[in-house]
Amino acid sequence: MIIRKINLVNFRNLVKQQIIFDKRINIFIGDNAQGKTNILESIYFLALTKSYRTNDYNLINKDEEFTKVKGEIKDTSISKSLSVEIVNENKIVRINNNEIKKISDYITNLNVILVSPEDINILQGTPAERRNFLNIELSQLSKNYIKKYNEFNKILKIRNNYLKMLYNSSSPDRRYLDSLTENLIDREIDIYQERKKFIDMINESISKIYEDILGIKKFNIKYETNIEFENFDTDSLKEILEKKYNNSLQKEIDNGMTLYGPHRDDLKFFINNDDIKIFGSQGQQKVAIISLKLAEIAIFKELTGTNPIILLDDIFSELDSKTRNKLINYIPNDIQVIITSNDTRGINRSFLESAKIYKVVNGKIVEKVGNNNGK
Repeated sequence: MIIRKINLVNFRNLVKQQIIFDKRINIFIGDNAQGKTNILESIYFLALTKSYRTNDYNLINKDEEFTKVKGEIKDTSISKSLSVEIVNENKIVRINNNEIKKISDYITNLNVILVSPEDINILQGTPAERRNFLNIELSQLSKNYIKKYNEFNKILKIRNNYLKMLYNSSSPDRRYLDSLTENLIDREIDIYQERKKFIDMINESISKIYEDILGIKKFNIKYETNIEFENFDTDSLKEILEKKYNNSLQKEIDNGMTLYGPHRDDLKFFINNDDIKIFGSQGQQKVAIISLKLAEIAIFKELTGTNPIILLDDIFSELDSKTRNKLINYIPNDIQVIITSNDTRGINRSFLESAKIYKVVNGKIVEKVGNNNGK
């Protein structure tokens, strides 16, 4: 999968811009606040219909009332046009100029793996941020996951409201709650299984990646649920979930909310048995997140049949040259990479020689240097 070109209208400070990409390596250089990160953000927005930095409203140029991002994608032998537009507080998505009513039917058409300084929040931040990471990645990998996760959230909201109502009721009706719980469990089983499979696949390669980059062995990620499961087969999950909700009924009524389920999941990062969030250095934590993102590349290829596009947002300034070049060496030669950086110092020379390099000044690409192999 590659993105051939992108057209931006009123996207932050990129008022009107067309960019034609090289099929392999693209580097956008420029000072801070010039717009180079906005270019990566626009690609992410085209893929997932939302920003990784802010809310939808802030994507619109301050002097305008709408924004539109349109891109031409090539996936194996198939070319298609994708667009996302925000106008009058409405979001409109199209594939080949045909409007798509459900966002869930649009996502998965463009797969991206983003590596940015903000990713450290996956490790240092809250469980909600780690669940958000899981949801974003799995939404790109599985239409079933998007569907079941959206249905789960709708049922969860209804169930929580009904639990609050039961708290104030003198004669609670269990039948409706039992129906909600049964439907909730059906969705939870898929969510648990897909999350567990994803983390297991990550752990198949992440330890070696971490060791190759940093020289430290036995790095892994643990998927933590707030319900103890011996295994994740369908029958076992269903039995344990039914028992947990049945035994916790009064507690959930008293609290007016669903206390157990995948909305309470978390991830923990370990070297041996030491939690990196607590015991790891800043460098170890940064490489942990980079290793996580690099481990995803093979998973995207295996599960979707095509390579994702790699977006590297201003991370070179945070890494020493040795780590920087090991990161580059881990990206396969047949993957499209789009990079932002203040300059090209410290980037492997052979990598630069293969790249198309752009200079960004005040929301405009004012200079193009490097190769001219963009197709």
